[in-house]
Amino acid sequence: MSAIAPERLSWRDFGGRVPHGPGAFLFLFLRRRFWPHVLLYALTVVGAMGLMGMEPVALRNLITALQALDGGGAGWPAEVARWTVVLGLMWVGSALFNRATQAVDARTTPVLRAAVQSWLFSYVLEHAPRYFQDNFAGRLGQKIKQAPDSCMALVTIFANDVVRIVVILSIGLALLAQAHWAFAGLLVIWTAVFLLASAWFSRRLLGMAAQFSDSVSQVGGGLVDAISNADLVRAFAARERERGRLAELLRRECETSQRLRWFVISLHLVQYNATLAFQIGLVALAVGEVVAGRMTTADFVMVFSLANLVALNVWNLSGRFVDWYEQVGNLGEAIALLTRPHEIVDRPGAVPLRVTAGRIQFESVSFAHADGAPVFESLDLDVRGGETVALVGPSGAGKSTLVRLLRRHWEPRGGRILIDGQDIAAVTLESLQRAIGEVPQSPGLFHRTIRDNIAYARPEADEEALVEASRRAHCHDFVMRRATAYETVVGEHGIRLSGGERQRVAIARAFLADPPILVLDEATSALDSETEHLIQEPLRDLMKGRTVIAIAHRLSTIRHADRVLYLEGGRIVEQGRHDELLAAGGRYAALWTRQSGGFLPEPAETGF
Repeated sequence: MSAIAPERLSWRDFGGRVPHGPGAFLFLFLRRRFWPHVLLYALTVVGAMGLMGMEPVALRNLITALQALDGGGAGWPAEVARWTVVLGLMWVGSALFNRATQAVDARTTPVLRAAVQSWLFSYVLEHAPRYFQDNFAGRLGQKIKQAPDSCMALVTIFANDVVRIVVILSIGLALLAQAHWAFAGLLVIWTAVFLLASAWFSRRLLGMAAQFSDSVSQVGGGLVDAISNADLVRAFAARERERGRLAELLRRECETSQRLRWFVISLHLVQYNATLAFQIGLVALAVGEVVAGRMTTADFVMVFSLANLVALNVWNLSGRFVDWYEQVGNLGEAIALLTRPHEIVDRPGAVPLRVTAGRIQFESVSFAHADGAPVFESLDLDVRGGETVALVGPSGAGKSTLVRLLRRHWEPRGGRILIDGQDIAAVTLESLQRAIGEVPQSPGLFHRTIRDNIAYARPEADEEALVEASRRAHCHDFVMRRATAYETVVGEHGIRLSGGERQRVAIARAFLADPPILVLDEATSALDSETEHLIQEPLRDLMKGRTVIAIAHRLSTIRHADRVLYLEGGRIVEQGRHDELLAAGGRYAALWTRQSGGFLPEPAETGF
């Protein structure tokens, strides 16, 4: 098998084609990389089942040789010895083929699983932010993990179970037809009826299993919801109410579980009786042939052995129908969710963005949310290179939307956005993302070390650059106070750090990234007053020589901005320097009066 580095594997490595449906998705991997291995897997199954299917023939010949003996004597007769050896070699050969099947599976399964997960992961990462807002991260991760398991289950069912039944039925039909045409006819009719009936029952069983799974999920969700809000339950003395709610969920789970179990019992009873009827019918026909003198006892043993072998494999295949339907459904759901068309992609011929001055222009930009709610209508804005522009205004005014449009998280409905004269829709997304750094209000941190989180902005940075960025963000001191320093794992979403520490890690990351354009979304909002005062100076240092767009609700933090834009209803209502807007006595001045009047006190000499 060709070496594959799953951590570097991209969906584009498979030709960039996005398959629709579980069959097309699985075929994509089998056709491009794994068909030789699946073929080898199936051939080892053919070898194992071929030898197993011929064992009744060897057994018949051994019995015939034994019956031909006149009596006791020294040593083994040649015919008896020969068929004994043949039968033993068949058993050994069948076992070796089974081990070969396992060896191929061990070599193929982990690589196929890794390839599927890498493909899906790389595709999902290219979705626009709106996609992740509409889908829970946990659900996406679950589907990425579930899809390869479904792929492997389908491959195993087809290359193992289906191949096994095809081989054993072919051998069985050939041998039984030689013994008597009625044996072969009974085998064909019974197999067809049995498998069709099992497939029909399995579809019903799958629906009931889905209902049971849903009821189990509801119980689990109810437990987590109540336990995670234990303080709220206690505060409202609602223990009995929650126990009653859980009891109702458990009652539904119990009912669906009992229905499922009784249906399985009924299905197995029908299948067992049908199998028993087949075996009895075949044996009865064989006994009649022996009694009539048209079949030997050795032939009867062969027929009986074949009947058991065929019945066992048909039974096993029927049991896999539920798995087949379930895995097809699981894979189909995963593909439908994960491989939706990318909303925002590079245009054909997109070129890297070249930032020189950092000038940003919004030209007649219009935008509305997916539900049709308008935000901007022909918005014009010109931000000079190196200028610090602050965005203020009430919630829903369009401040965050403006930044998201600049970063191509969303596409405008009309107009265009330029950076140094280049339409951002015509440049590569990766170059645009590298050109714009951001310190958000709620910093995102990985469940990794502090070093990893800071270095994420520039993984190739050396230790000196990383520590310098940390010092400038006032991270270094609190990091070194920890026993493991920069190797401290911060926990999920940085839960092991305080809010201020998380924010300073994010600021250090921005220092290290050194982008020409910087977005600050309430970058110091999580910091205490003293830490905020310490951060302002290095933050202003970071902003020098860069184009900065700062979203602010605390007006005291943007009093030194080159220009303040007051947005309302998707329009720029007022703009100017802080002092100019105060003197104008408009909306900005009114908002400043409310905040400085006691809502949010103005710290001395802080802000941009």
